[in-house]
Amino acid sequence: MTKKKETIINAALIVALLGVLFIMEHVLPSTAMIFTVLKKGAIYALVAVSMNLLNGFTGLFSLGQAGFMLLGAYTYGILTIPVDQRVNVYQYFDGGIVQFAVPVVVGLIAAGLVAAVFAFFIGLPVLRLKSDYLAIATLGFAEIIRAVFQWDKLGPLTNGSNLLRSYPTFKSVIYPFVVSGICIAIIVMLINSTYGRAFKAIRDDEIAAEAMGINLAHHKRIAFIISSFFAGISGALLAMYQTTIQASMFKSAMTYEILLIVVIGGIGSVTGSCISSFLFIICSEWLLRFLDNDTYIGDFHVPLLRAGFRKVVFSIIIMIIVLFFRKGIMGEREFSVRGIYNFFTGKSRKKKAAKGGNSNE
Repeated sequence: MTKKKETIINAALIVALLGVLFIMEHVLPSTAMIFTVLKKGAIYALVAVSMNLLNGFTGLFSLGQAGFMLLGAYTYGILTIPVDQRVNVYQYFDGGIVQFAVPVVVGLIAAGLVAAVFAFFIGLPVLRLKSDYLAIATLGFAEIIRAVFQWDKLGPLTNGSNLLRSYPTFKSVIYPFVVSGICIAIIVMLINSTYGRAFKAIRDDEIAAEAMGINLAHHKRIAFIISSFFAGISGALLAMYQTTIQASMFKSAMTYEILLIVVIGGIGSVTGSCISSFLFIICSEWLLRFLDNDTYIGDFHVPLLRAGFRKVVFSIIIMIIVLFFRKGIMGEREFSVRGIYNFFTGKSRKKKAAKGGNSNE
């Protein structure tokens, strides 16, 4: 398959997907659970890919994703609340100190930029750390940010511990798909660039990468900033999905969920992160919901089915996946049109056979 043909097929598949989503919105009721899964899945796919860029492709174990999402969400909310609504939103802080509103697109970009700026300054000291120490430092940053944003002294800006609301949201499921798709495409182009190859070299062997002339501190900082930028945008999208913002939403458990999605999909696989995001949301938000409901068959009460049992079953499913798929669903492979074409035409098997023949010689 030629590269031009593959590009045409990919474009056709994207158009077909958007067409299906458009039809679904006009056929199914707006309250259908499938739309919740699709919207949240698209948002989590972006933040999972941004985390995979750092953890999977650069080898930096960071747990600060929830903090950068918080920064993005608050930046978007603060900048896009209509001026005439600010008195109602900031009712305890005299309407707040920001008395203007920016368009949605500008708010999304600003959300990413604010997260990136924080990442730059935080990265100066913490990126000197490695492995678990880096994870603890970034996790601590996320917790500090969450506490600071609820501080009443910052109330005129963040509304303290009160909700931010009345900012523009999205109703169409197509919107988060388009925004997340564009962002993920940019990340993929970065991974396939010279910077991406440098990131992978750092992940594989820092000493060898430095010997090849790669500036470790510079490239780690770049990866950290870019990952945080897209985490900020995903935070803004999550704020649009939730329709309200409160710092207590962005707990460390959110980061663990994102990390879990990355591990299940495959550390070092973009498509793996996307697939596992939707699988995670489908199971946690939809398919296993019935396990939290008390169920009776006549007078017989079905044991175990009660609030919280869903998480127990979900944890068991995750353990099974981790046991049987040590490198995740996709490992370091990518799901692509070319891969499907090679599989059905037998080219992949021929390549393996050729390699086997060469090794025997």
